[in-house]
Amino acid sequence: MQQEDTKQDRGIDPCYDWTRVASLILTSRAMDEIEETRLVPERKVLYQFSARGHDLAQVLLGTLLNHPHDGVGAYYRSRPLLLALGLTSEDGFAGSMARSGGFSNGRDIGVVCNLPSRGGATVLPMAGDVGSQFTPAAGWAQSIVYHQEQLGSDAHAGAIAAVLAGDAACATNGFWSALTIATTQKLPMLFFIEDNAYGISVPSSFQTPGENIAANLASFSGLEVFDGDGADPADAAHLICSAVKRVRSGRKPVLLRLRVPRLCGHSGQDTQAYKDASFIDLEKKSDPLPRLREYLVPAMFSEREWKVLEEETRNEVEESLRKAQARPEPDPSAVSRHVFLENGPDDRPEYQELGGLVPSGWTFPESSTCPNPEPTRINMLTAIRRTLEYELRTNPRVLIFGEDVGPKGGVHAATMGLQSEFGDRRVFDTSLSEEGIIGRAVGMALAGLMPVPEIQFRKYADPATEHLNNCGTIRWRTANRMAAPMVVRMPGGFAKCGDPWHSVSGEVVWAHQPGWQVAFPSNAEDAVGLLRAAMRSSNPTIFFEHRHLYDAPWARRPYPGDAFLLPFGKAKITQTGTKLTVVTWGAMVERCEKAAQNVSDQIEIIDLRTIVPWDSETVLQSLAKTKRCMIVHEDGKTAGFGAEIAATLTSEAFFDLDAPIERLCVPDIPIPYNVELMASTLPSVEGIAEMMNSQLEF
Repeated sequence: MQQEDTKQDRGIDPCYDWTRVASLILTSRAMDEIEETRLVPERKVLYQFSARGHDLAQVLLGTLLNHPHDGVGAYYRSRPLLLALGLTSEDGFAGSMARSGGFSNGRDIGVVCNLPSRGGATVLPMAGDVGSQFTPAAGWAQSIVYHQEQLGSDAHAGAIAAVLAGDAACATNGFWSALTIATTQKLPMLFFIEDNAYGISVPSSFQTPGENIAANLASFSGLEVFDGDGADPADAAHLICSAVKRVRSGRKPVLLRLRVPRLCGHSGQDTQAYKDASFIDLEKKSDPLPRLREYLVPAMFSEREWKVLEEETRNEVEESLRKAQARPEPDPSAVSRHVFLENGPDDRPEYQELGGLVPSGWTFPESSTCPNPEPTRINMLTAIRRTLEYELRTNPRVLIFGEDVGPKGGVHAATMGLQSEFGDRRVFDTSLSEEGIIGRAVGMALAGLMPVPEIQFRKYADPATEHLNNCGTIRWRTANRMAAPMVVRMPGGFAKCGDPWHSVSGEVVWAHQPGWQVAFPSNAEDAVGLLRAAMRSSNPTIFFEHRHLYDAPWARRPYPGDAFLLPFGKAKITQTGTKLTVVTWGAMVERCEKAAQNVSDQIEIIDLRTIVPWDSETVLQSLAKTKRCMIVHEDGKTAGFGAEIAATLTSEAFFDLDAPIERLCVPDIPIPYNVELMASTLPSVEGIAEMMNSQLEF
């Protein structure tokens, strides 16, 4: 009772379990000290980012993120937060030493972490890109609202998303995009900014005007702003508790900026020569650990009790280090596993802890690979719209969003009428930020939804490349703990005219990014089957929609029914033959068929339909019969996907060939605007026929 009186006299904040807070900070300090003084010099840790100085603020926050549906976007200096959320020091050491287990089984940098919920917040899979944590956290925050309002989940009430970042990250596109999303949508999101005045060696004056993002955003509409000292236990405790309570109490984002010292270099290799001695001395005086000791002793601990806690913590950390060092190295034979969802020994998908619909046990309506065609042919645009409509109706976890997809129905009209039928929570417009569109989709997918974002044109995906690349590797980077399945609808290719911005194909870019399925249908029936398969998949999918094919008469087919589904990696032989194999996809299928009509009825045409995975078996079987092959595609020739096909066929079927494999593609230039110039760059029916004749005559 006397201790409680002293606690009240000293103003000890009752929001926290201070014994646990002290233990966690001492654990973090011991781990940092061991890595900096022993494991880095011994080269047992190759990337080391100490959290000394940031640890008090992070631990205080972590102890308050105790809702099972809280989510956190974090960064490389966030290990104290993870310790507060249930990470063991043994797993922490295993991660930094790249041993078995840990965050990724040795696949990712030891400070690039993830942590499924252990009763409190989930730490979303981090990435090595600065600022990439912001928009997925916004997506998680939006998913909290969606689970409550659309799925009727009372269990999500009071949950929040938090995102941690340094001051330099406030200059990134991700920060501003997430800020726009959170404020316009009134999301329960906390921006937790740890301002140590430097981005590696660049001072904050180069990142933020006036060096204080909180001051700059003080009047930002829809945002509540807090600012204070993250190294002072009383001030930090009060501000963090107030900020978390504020976000939990209502739909309004909060930004909390805390000044913290970075009592180390940016990483283990950083000498900090760019800091003057007076600044380093000021940082040392701001060290939160001695200030915490002063705050708690004797208010909560006697001198002896504090020393005992220090000694016990150090012994526990040393034991954790011993156990982590005893773990085996990761198995090199398994390093290629978990790029995509795999089946286990019982032929069922292996379990992942987080992301997509698998962990929830969601089941889909029955499907069939056999079409049940209606009597009337429809264009590909209508086929896509009808598929989206059916999946929205039968799967309440589907969300469709992007620029202009709402009342306008999309600039291509693929989502026409869907918002009026399903509401603006399920089909909605976004701000003009492709990074925000895809990053938010990542957070939603991790939260168990099926996002279907639209990128208006293939070229517009470029600002989202960071998140697209990272999303595909989540399953691999987390060793199958997490995945973020989504379907990114991406129109592209030539149309009534060309141009370097709207007419790009460039599908090979995504074939080169691990973890993405890539579909490129050539007609309405295939578009239905592949889109449905993608929206029911546990892997992320790039779904190319060729602009010319949206309403092309050749691409029209009868609607194949609401159950029709095409498996990925199964090509279609659209025309059989014995003299020449032609491999193609997308808008080139029609041109190849027309060219063959003018050349020979013995030309076999294969529509790949998907390029990741691609059906090499069907192509190899055809080549064994015809002995000749040509590849036609709309992407550029150099390093286009046709080169991959040719390399595979040369390697696996060289002795079947009676002629060199040829490729007909777009030259290595953008698609021009002028109609005649555009026509001269694309593989034409005449050009394809000429190459067919050349191959047959070889």
